[in-house]
Amino acid sequence: MMTEDTELLALFERLGVVSKGHFVLTSGRHSDEYWEKFRLLEWPRVTEQLCEKIVARYKPEGIEAVAGPTTGGALLAQEVARQLGTRCLVVEPAAGGGRELRRGFTLRPGERVLVVDDVLTTGLSLHETLQALEAYEPTVVGLAVLLDRSGGQATRQFPVPCQALLTVAAQTYEPGACPLCAQGVPLTKPGSRGRGAPEGRPS
Repeated sequence: MMTEDTELLALFERLGVVSKGHFVLTSGRHSDEYWEKFRLLEWPRVTEQLCEKIVARYKPEGIEAVAGPTTGGALLAQEVARQLGTRCLVVEPAAGGGRELRRGFTLRPGERVLVVDDVLTTGLSLHETLQALEAYEPTVVGLAVLLDRSGGQATRQFPVPCQALLTVAAQTYEPGACPLCAQGVPLTKPGSRGRGAPEGRPS
């Protein structure tokens, strides 16, 4: 019998989520694989089904608002909020770095918030999101992500519980210690913080 993790991994592979090569991740680290969450998010029914799994875990928590960082996190937060019958807040990049609530979004002190994001590697986007929410003094009930690439290590660094639908141990490297760079494998920058075409052979 297939486990939930096995089923999710099969789904991700079937939809072309996993690519092999030489990539710069959002965190700045390098990896030989890239998980493109938009191969999931481009299918609304798949997104709905994945968000159902998140909702099932957090529905008893009395969530009053769902927040997500742009863009993948915001799409997921919208669907989770729809299923929970709550508001959805988009946490956007701030001009001076980090993230912030804009467009009139706000929270009440003590309001029970669930933060949702797509792929967790180092946790940068989630840390920025939590910092953006701090000024409003809500009660952050937890963090929910589709995929934890850190093998479970990154989920333990937050001040609130963080749960992933699927956890994998993807190998990542600091740019200065990347064996793929040493081999001259062409480098690609996918992702929202610097998307682009292959850069050719790194120096």
